[in-house]
Amino acid sequence: MTTTENIATSESATLDAMTTASASPNGSSYGRLWRTVPRELGYLLPTLPIVIAANVVLWVGISVGFGMLVTFVGIFIIIATLYAARGFGTLELVRLRGAGRPEIRRPNWNPRKVTGFWANIFSTVLNPHYWLYLVHGLVVNIAVGVVTWAISFTWIVTGLAGVTYWLYSRWIPTGDYGWRLYDWVKASFFPGWNMDAQSADSLLYFVLGVIFLATLPFVTRGLTMIHYGIARGMLGRFRVAELQGEVAGLSASRTAAVSAEGTSLRRLERDIHDGPQQRLVRMQMDLASADRQLADDPAQARTLIAEAMEQSRQALEELRALSRGFAPPILLDRGLVAAVESLADRSTIPVRIVNLLQPGTNLPQEIERNAYFVASEMLTNVAKHSGADDIELRLELRRAPEPDATWLDVVVADNGSGGAVVRSGHGLAGLEERLRGLGGTLEISSPAGGPTMISAHLPVSY
Repeated sequence: MTTTENIATSESATLDAMTTASASPNGSSYGRLWRTVPRELGYLLPTLPIVIAANVVLWVGISVGFGMLVTFVGIFIIIATLYAARGFGTLELVRLRGAGRPEIRRPNWNPRKVTGFWANIFSTVLNPHYWLYLVHGLVVNIAVGVVTWAISFTWIVTGLAGVTYWLYSRWIPTGDYGWRLYDWVKASFFPGWNMDAQSADSLLYFVLGVIFLATLPFVTRGLTMIHYGIARGMLGRFRVAELQGEVAGLSASRTAAVSAEGTSLRRLERDIHDGPQQRLVRMQMDLASADRQLADDPAQARTLIAEAMEQSRQALEELRALSRGFAPPILLDRGLVAAVESLADRSTIPVRIVNLLQPGTNLPQEIERNAYFVASEMLTNVAKHSGADDIELRLELRRAPEPDATWLDVVVADNGSGGAVVRSGHGLAGLEERLRGLGGTLEISSPAGGPTMISAHLPVSY
């Protein structure tokens, strides 16, 4: 039993519209800059007290630590100061993320996986990231932070004060102003300009305020990007470490892919040996017996031939069932959704298909084949182990901005008994290994008593 829901989600439509607007040449880039101004000001304006607090704490800690180093207590104060620097640096990364900047990958604080009190102390002292965080808090961030805070504060105050000068200027005492903007503009650019001084000042300050407010998005973005560039160089993971992690991840994916392929081949070999091969051997024996008895006992020969025909029919069905693990004809002819619906039709438990793919979505054939295999394995696990009487299978194409990637999500939820975990040699372990080999991930939520939700995420590249 299958129920299919084709849903063109408003979220996907909105995302596509935003993407189109970004790509169009007449898209309001200035408007998009203004939308981030509150977040950037929320980062820039509190910068001064934060960098001062960090600078005071770190200078006191490092000075006292090195001053008491001869008493051996200083080493613990230095360690505490390094951890404080790490805390302030992490706060800086969190604040930048809140300002709308892309996430900076944080360092691996324990790359050698050391254990033990003294080993951790020495690994902290020898880790260059701690000292970079310390230099960032002691010298760099205080210098840059004071300047960026002063500029951002001055810019917004000047802008707001300028555009509202006409409102509060009537309460400013009159008299000898000394230097005034109106006199300078008149003498420099408009010698013949005759206008009431207060009205002229209000007009000039209003124009100046508008200019400052109009350029505010560029100023806040530029100042935030200065902090982001410094943080990326001093507070982020070293590029060498990132490359090593990527190499390790690719190596693990390749190993997982080879292992998953080997497991699939061994299972296919076992299934053929235990199923169709045994039936074909039995059919060969029946046909040989029928051939010997054809002249002496035609009735018995016909019985053996009928049994051989039944064995051939069952062997053909088993071969067809095994071929579905590769690429069933319906998948090649009609696509992933139709193939998944076919899977649901054969399920012993009612399955509702929720199709969140946009109409006309074309996925790479290899992605469709693996998604079909994943869905088949997940439904089989539910039927074998969950005790459920209702299943929902959802297909969704999702875009992740960071890192920029497109993912195909295959999600199976059931109302069974729960308790699903990955065990070596079992179906979910093989599924996780296969996904890892594809660069994907498997998420399992299955508390005792249910419900269970298993989500497979496959990276899609066009």
